[in-house]
Order: sequence, then C-alpha cells, then structure tokens
Amino acid sequence: MRSHLIFGALKPVRNRYMLCQLVSKATRKFHRPATRVQDTMNDVLNRFASSSDPARVMEASERFAEVTRQAA
Repeated sequence: MRSHLIFGALKPVRNRYMLCQLVSKATRKFHRPATRVQDTMNDVLNRFASSSDPARVMEASERFAEVTRQAA
C-alpha cells in the first residue's frame, strides 16, 4: 500500500509538504512513457525510504534524466 511507502519516506524528510514537492519532482524526472505513473511514484517513494539523504535521490534523478536525454 502506498501509505506504508509514504510513512517510510517520512523518515529522511520530516516535513510532509517538502516530501510532496520532492516526490512530485522526482516522479517527473524518473517517469518513462511506457510505464504507469503510479508505479514510478511507488519507486520514488521506495528510493526516499531507503535513502538517508533526500538530496541524493534528486541527484540520482538528474543523472537519470541526462542519460535519457542523450539516448533520445
């Protein structure tokens, strides 16, 4: 369930508003057209839950976006 993912992602990010902002930005950067947005969002929440620093998740999404742009 997504609620369990959200509670897990709240460990490194205490502010719920900031978590929503970061998840929406990362979802836009990680999303691939052939997948569902819900699956991408769940993946992003898992990344936040497993990371101790939310900035590292955003750095990974920027590197992923650069590779995707080069391939297209």
